[in-house]
Amino acid sequence: MRAAHTFLLLASCRADMLRRLVPGLRRASTKTMSTKPKCVMLNAARLDFDGRIDFARLEQVVDIERFDKTQPEDVAARCEGAQIIVNKEMPLSKETIASLPDSVKLICEAGTGYNNVDLDACQAKGVSLSNVPTYATEAMAHMAITSLMACSCSLWQQAAAFGCGDFQYLEQCHPGDLTHVELHGKTLGLVGGLGTIGKQVAAIASALGMKVVASSSRMAAIGQQNGMEVVSLDELLETSDFVSIHCPLNANTKGLIGRVELAKMKPTAFLINTARGSIIDQEALVEALSSKQIAGAALDVFGEGSAPPPALPSSHPFYSLDNVMLTPHIGWQRLESRQRVVDMVADNCVSFLKDGSSNIDLRTGLPRK
Repeated sequence: MRAAHTFLLLASCRADMLRRLVPGLRRASTKTMSTKPKCVMLNAARLDFDGRIDFARLEQVVDIERFDKTQPEDVAARCEGAQIIVNKEMPLSKETIASLPDSVKLICEAGTGYNNVDLDACQAKGVSLSNVPTYATEAMAHMAITSLMACSCSLWQQAAAFGCGDFQYLEQCHPGDLTHVELHGKTLGLVGGLGTIGKQVAAIASALGMKVVASSSRMAAIGQQNGMEVVSLDELLETSDFVSIHCPLNANTKGLIGRVELAKMKPTAFLINTARGSIIDQEALVEALSSKQIAGAALDVFGEGSAPPPALPSSHPFYSLDNVMLTPHIGWQRLESRQRVVDMVADNCVSFLKDGSSNIDLRTGLPRK
């Protein structure tokens, strides 16, 4: 009996020592203990809003605790003992990151953009950052093309009228003075179009018979780049029938499309934004749409926030305009894309736990090559 008691006491002490040595290690039950690092998902409902996502692959790698939504003031407490944080577009400010427990070593942004994370604060805190740049390439490209098509054939204006009980287009059997044009032979300008999504949009648009041009702040040379014609932003705006934005939001691109740039667009042109709202000066866009300076806009992102877009007040001018289509950043939200990003976050966790690697260089703010 005494030998058995001694064995149990030693086992308990060893387990307690192991928990102290490995941050985030926690008891899975009264009989077993997880040896996987603790991971906290701050806003799981942003990804799993319909309960259809399988987290099995991520659960094989980490001992995960999922919260549907987390307020900034609750982040630090919820991350106690965790080594990894998984986040989807929720702003993580300088103050929030500074308050994180010392156990936190990696933030996995479950998406492409990471402008919502304060990189300087991460570097100061010694926290690495990873993102998933290719999980929604097809979905986002299809969203941009869907918006382009909807604008070209008055689809959303007619659907909006029908939804409000206005049957004029059904009764007259034609679109009246709404834009209703073929895409073949039209020019699509891709702002920042040399990235993964932009290239996919270009491939689809080219298959539709469109001429595609791109501009990119990272490319000093004008001319053919990777099979695509690269022009200045001014030339792109002046010659394009549809302008689609595909650059990341950063200090160089915030407000990139303002009053001066909108004035250079054709009065028949449409502006499409599936990237980040703040790349466009929203006040300037309202003015351009209200005055019919441009034909219209399709916005999957809008406002000053990161993604998701903040809710607009009911009195916002966008709601009174008949030439703007708004969607709440749904481009990436297809089931397959959401499952893919969760699985790829698991891959990022494996890489970090193996050798400490992450794919964002905090010193430059750019993805590692």
